[in-house]
Amino acid sequence: MPRIADDVTLRALLERRTAADPDGCYLVYAGERMSFAALDAGVNRLANALAARGIGAGERVAVMMDNHPDHVRAFFALAKLGAVQIPVNTQLRHAPLAYVLTRGEPALVIADAAYAQVLGEVFGSGAQHRPSFVWRGACDAPGECIDGLMAAALAGPPPGAPAAHDVLTVLFTSGTTGPPKGVLVTDKMHRAAALASTLAAGVCDGDVMYLWEPLYHIGGTEVLVLALEHRVTLAMTTRFSVSRFWEECREAGATQFHFLGGILQMLLSRAPDRRDRDHPVRIAWGGGAPPGAWRAFEERFGVEVRENYGMTEASSLTSINDDARFATVGRPAPWFDVRIAADDGATLGAGERGEILVREREPGLITPGYFRNPEATARAIRDGWLHSGDLGLLDRDGFLVFLGRLKDCIRRRGENISAWEIEHVVNAMPQVEESAAIGVPSALGDEEIKLFVKPADGARLDPASVFGWCAQRLAPFQVPLYLSVVENFEKTGTQRIRKETLSRTIHDCTVREQSGSGLSR
Repeated sequence: MPRIADDVTLRALLERRTAADPDGCYLVYAGERMSFAALDAGVNRLANALAARGIGAGERVAVMMDNHPDHVRAFFALAKLGAVQIPVNTQLRHAPLAYVLTRGEPALVIADAAYAQVLGEVFGSGAQHRPSFVWRGACDAPGECIDGLMAAALAGPPPGAPAAHDVLTVLFTSGTTGPPKGVLVTDKMHRAAALASTLAAGVCDGDVMYLWEPLYHIGGTEVLVLALEHRVTLAMTTRFSVSRFWEECREAGATQFHFLGGILQMLLSRAPDRRDRDHPVRIAWGGGAPPGAWRAFEERFGVEVRENYGMTEASSLTSINDDARFATVGRPAPWFDVRIAADDGATLGAGERGEILVREREPGLITPGYFRNPEATARAIRDGWLHSGDLGLLDRDGFLVFLGRLKDCIRRRGENISAWEIEHVVNAMPQVEESAAIGVPSALGDEEIKLFVKPADGARLDPASVFGWCAQRLAPFQVPLYLSVVENFEKTGTQRIRKETLSRTIHDCTVREQSGSGLSR
């Protein structure tokens, strides 16, 4: 019997839970409690309003919103209709934002009014594709107001009959040797992600899940789904804050929280406080727990750390560390096979390093492919195995150990960053002939970005101008911290830069002045 049923959908989960527990508390945000009945009624109103405007099964809708109840309602409203949501990272600007939206060609964009200007730049008068807009908040741009739409709509069930294998989300993940790819995520994959999170977090009845992770990440939405199947409450905040973190956990009564690379280290960076263990948090689960930070966090804050491994292409979590096995990312989820492969594809033995490959034991738990990119799909999924591009090993007990990335990707503060995307922007600078971006170790864990630049002939390159160019055209988490100006790059026979020869030291470069960490403190 499959663990993730084919005869259940997100729509069914929400409607069943509402019928069984209408007054139960689903979510707390800014001190306001939302019951399942209130959630479902709001979701239905928004879904009916969107359906009246032509949004139905298979229609693509981009969502560029912060964490707040309207974002939650939008997620479930689109799921009920069977529409395809394109979550948009709210930090994206200019070319990276334009790539996602022009590639995705949404019929409609639902966005916070705060993003009207950057969206207007993408969909200006010269744009080939111009969607309709629904705004949250006051906005002078063309479009409708989400509050007005919902107030005028019915709260009864909307049209739509989504199925388990229907694609509900196109999640653009950072590219490696090319532009970002849109991962197709089905209804069933969303539910598998929630189940994996349940196991990874050791969820029990009465738990309170502290939800800070942006809902444009699958790590955020999987918790939304988790709370439909278990007697837990979500305590959602707009964004992560180091200075307010523990106080918010205390106020919410939070028993679990999800972490990404750098989060544990940032919390450890705060001066010790007599209340460090005065909180209800029991388990921290996620990805990005270097051994030193892992043990230090447990000892200082009295919280069990569980590091896991996964990717959007395989329903978010591939391995589950419910044993909290130190310095591993747990065992493969029960619905996946994992093997370690050599360069020639041969399976390696225990303790041998190679690429992490994943295969589903239940159909429909690995992505059906990348949006409008059959070539990338064929490269990633071969003979039923998803090639992760990550380096790892399986120990003698079957625990997976993650050892880094084979692919050309940088991970900073929990964000996967395409080196290609940074280089594409930098190479457009008139004074630059060529560039290369790599990851170098960070004191906070994960990596910082080091950029190498070769000036164009006769050009004088001011490091401040390079940083400024990047800051104006990239999201804050994509802007390099270090810059090294070089005369030439070593190259392969096919004229690719040999990145393995680039220096990882930070003592030979200019350091960008920082006004913040990218996460509010």
